[in-house]
Amino acid sequence: MREENTLLLSIPKQHEDHQEEEEEEEDKLLSKTWKESKKLWEIAGPSIFSRLAMFSMTVITQAFAGHLSDLDLAAISIATTVIISISFGLLLGMASALETLCGQAYGAKQYHLLGIYMQRSWIVLFICSILLIPMFVFASPILKLIGQPTSVAEQTGVVALWLIPFHLSFSFQFPLQRFLQCQLKTAVIAWVSAAALLVHVIVSWVFVYKLRVGIVGTAITLDFSWWVSGLGLFGYTVFGGCSLSWNGFSAQAFTGIWEFFKLSVASGVMLSLENFYYRILIIVAGYMHNTEVAVDALSICITIYAWESMISLGFFAATGVRVANELGAGNANGAKFATIVSVIHSLLIGLLFWSIIIAIPEKLAMIFTSSAAVITMVNELAVLLAFTILFNCIQPVLSGVAVGSGWQALVAFINIGSYYIVGVPLGVLLGWLLKYNIRGIWAGMISGTMVQTLILSIITIRCKWERRGIEGSDSY
Repeated sequence: MREENTLLLSIPKQHEDHQEEEEEEEDKLLSKTWKESKKLWEIAGPSIFSRLAMFSMTVITQAFAGHLSDLDLAAISIATTVIISISFGLLLGMASALETLCGQAYGAKQYHLLGIYMQRSWIVLFICSILLIPMFVFASPILKLIGQPTSVAEQTGVVALWLIPFHLSFSFQFPLQRFLQCQLKTAVIAWVSAAALLVHVIVSWVFVYKLRVGIVGTAITLDFSWWVSGLGLFGYTVFGGCSLSWNGFSAQAFTGIWEFFKLSVASGVMLSLENFYYRILIIVAGYMHNTEVAVDALSICITIYAWESMISLGFFAATGVRVANELGAGNANGAKFATIVSVIHSLLIGLLFWSIIIAIPEKLAMIFTSSAAVITMVNELAVLLAFTILFNCIQPVLSGVAVGSGWQALVAFINIGSYYIVGVPLGVLLGWLLKYNIRGIWAGMISGTMVQTLILSIITIRCKWERRGIEGSDSY
């Protein structure tokens, strides 16, 4: 009888002990999540700000050009949103190879490798930027060939020539940004971007309103401001800001160029395919009925999408760095946990934007236009825009995991299949053959994004994290 009483008394005690263990585990999980969230936002926060600041320079340039003439506005808009966006997407993606290599080297405390990797990236990106210059030189005949009015094509050709220094700044600045980002020196990037934005506003005001230099001067202001930003980051790097990772120029930068080039091209293709995907909507809108309204409405939607994408790209960068750092340190579980936390944060932000767009689409449209027809079409496209933004908050995080792990080539093939073999043909089927017009095309393209997100999710979930690490980095 005593034994039974003792057993009965021990049951509540065991239950209490189990409860205490669960509470301790929950506290540990909350503490771990909080610490990882802080690390994530230390990278993502400044990265988002700097991207918004640099993106705003182009918007400000377009705004100033709009005060010159409609022709000048059209020329600067085409030059920056079409020609520059091609080189921007490719070179930004190529620079993302540094997130794999520098991130893993930093996590492994092999700091001397970071400067060598950055110099290799400069070499590779500069060569590629030179190869892209004919796109700027022959911009006018190319635009005429695809049906642009002669006056617009010729003026855009003039602007494109003067934007070549802007284009060349990418090959210098993007590797610097990734180099500093992987060392968690993101606050420096944010401060330099803010200073460059301020310089750009002042210089644009002086050149356009005071000196009245015209469209060429407007293009030069963009060149100047981006080089101010790049030289600011370079100055910080070489004058003591990165004493461990910058040991001066090295001949080692010229070794392993081919392997580095292959990883960079895979990164460039991966990101440029994503960057160009939804711009197809603007192109096909020109072949729809009620073209002017469709193009205006889509331009508003794509602008909203582009602004929100700066947040997503911030998480893309932060995830790549965190995963690479943890893998470089040999901490597979840390890389996996960083991925989970990043997905949760990005998804919550996506749901916030999804809710805003669903709730007040007409108010967002009124920021850009007073046309009732355009506002009505934006309302009709609001659901598609909301879901595009929602998926765009998940997919970049998974792409960031790919960058941090060195899967760029695999993701490039996934993007080709998902976007251009599934999404675009399905959009053509829904839009033209089934007569759903622009909504059908957009819905088909969202399907491509869904397929890509699903495949990347499966790959991430099934990833053998323990097999990933620094060992692959030294081969580059």
